Amino acid sequence: MPVTYTNRKGVTYTLCQGTTKTGKPRYFFAREPRDTPVEAIPEGYRISESVNGIVSLERATPVQIPPEEVAVVEAAIARYKKPQRYRAAAKKQIIEVYESTHADAETLMGILGERFPVTPDLAQRLQAEEEQYAQFTAVLRFILVDKQQRTYNVQRWCYRGSIDDWIDLGLTGHLPDLVDRVIPRLGTDDFYAPFW
Repeated sequence: MPVTYTNRKGVTYTLCQGTTKTGKPRYFFAREPRDTPVEAIPEGYRISESVNGIVSLERATPVQIPPEEVAVVEAAIARYKKPQRYRAAAKKQIIEVYESTHADAETLMGILGERFPVTPDLAQRLQAEEEQYAQFTAVLRFILVDKQQRTYNVQRWCYRGSIDDWIDLGLTGHLPDLVDRVIPRLGTDDFYAPFW
């Protein structure tokens, strides 16, 4: 039985193996199996799903961020923001915060409600569509700088055409203090103002 994985969007993928130009094995997930379907996850690999639902097979390298620290960021998002608009994920020594690039269901209902009656059924359908098809982009990240003290540095994505890169916010400290200082500013003009 081939290895399959169903992502958050409800799409099922099959793990397949092909070969590179140099003859080495190459693993990938496909909606329709091709090349050789794989029946077991290769040793030293694990299945990974991105915040946008992209499924891949990656090397099982240790993540330096425990789940409870990611949970601190997720709890702050739930406390201050619309949680469906944001996602948090750990990568090596970084916790990244992603923001939805689409209008949320509530905004769409407000726009539609100006011209058409928004029934509860339509509202529920819009929320389900948002959950399934929303795309996210990284806007903020907490970088682990001291493993013993568990201190982090904060960066945000800069959208100026001449930069388009991560910029340091000059904030270093313990994660709970940093998230309480930064997360409330997400999605506001204050997010781009100095943090000192």
